[in-house]
Amino acid sequence: MSSPTPLSPHAARSDSLGCSARSLGQSQELQGSEFSFYRKRVDGRELSQVQTPPSDRGFLVGISMAPQHRRSIFRGSQAARFDFGAGAVYTRDFSEEYRADLQGPFDFLLMELPLSWFHTASDELRAGQRRVTGLATVTGQSDPILAHLACALAPALAQARPQPDSLLFVDQLGVAIGTHLLRRYGGASAPSSQTVRLSRLHEERAKQMLLQKGRGNVSIPEIARECNMSASYFLRAFKASTGHTPHQWLLVQRVEMARHYLRQTELSLAEIALACDFCDQSHFSRVFTQVAGTPPGTWRRSQR
Repeated sequence: MSSPTPLSPHAARSDSLGCSARSLGQSQELQGSEFSFYRKRVDGRELSQVQTPPSDRGFLVGISMAPQHRRSIFRGSQAARFDFGAGAVYTRDFSEEYRADLQGPFDFLLMELPLSWFHTASDELRAGQRRVTGLATVTGQSDPILAHLACALAPALAQARPQPDSLLFVDQLGVAIGTHLLRRYGGASAPSSQTVRLSRLHEERAKQMLLQKGRGNVSIPEIARECNMSASYFLRAFKASTGHTPHQWLLVQRVEMARHYLRQTELSLAEIALACDFCDQSHFSRVFTQVAGTPPGTWRRSQR
C-alpha cells in the first residue's frame, strides 16, 4: 500500500496526540491525579491524519464512542486498515512512531498512561508475578468493560471547570480503567477473590481526608498512600468496609449534613448547598434526590 498522504503546512499544526487541530470538531482534556484524559471528535468526512514521533510518554488507549470509524495505520511504507465499532479500542506505544490516515468522522475518548505509573503498578502487584512494563498492541478490538467505563467518564470531560467531586470520581474511574488494562492487555493476574477491608485506623483516616476534600485537593492515590496500600487495593477495601466508593460515601455524608440544615434551620436551598460543599443548588437537589429518594424541598416539608 502507498505511503500516507503528505500533510499540508496548515494541517501539520497538530495537538499533543498528533491530531490535526484544523479538523477537530471537539477537543477536550482533563488531568487526573495519575492519568490524562482526552475527548477527540471529527465530524466531517474528509481524510484526517495523526502523526507523532517516538517519545517516552508511555502508552495511549483509545475507546471509540461512535460506530463506523476506519483508519489505515502505517509501518514504514506498509499500511493495515482497521474498522472500529462503538466500544472498540486501540493501544498505542508512544515509544514508536505513529502514522495513520483517518477516514471519515470519529469520536474517541483517550487515556494516557505515563511510564512512571507502570513502574508503580508493577511494584504493587503480588509477589512472584512478572513485572508489567506496558500494554499489548491491539487495534479495533471490542472491550465492553472499557466502553462502559469510558461512558461513565465522558461527562466529566465536558465540564468547563471540573469540580472537586468530579476529580475524585475521575480518580476512581482512572484506577478502575488502569487495573482493567493491566489485567487484559498487560498480563497482570486478577486480585485475590478474598474480601479485603480497611483497619479501623485506616478507615477513620480515609474518611477524615475525604471530608477535607472540599477544602483541599486530596486524591485517591494520596489517601491510599496514607493507608500504605495501592489505589486499587484501597478502593476495594474501602467499598468492602463502608458499602460505598469514596465518591459515593462523601456525597452521602453531605446529604446527611444537608438533612440537619433542612430540619433545624430556615436556610434556603442555595445556602444549604453552599454550606454542604455542593457545586450549586442544582447539584445539591440532584444528589439529594438520588440519595434520599425525594427532592430536598419536599423532604423538608415532610419533616414539618
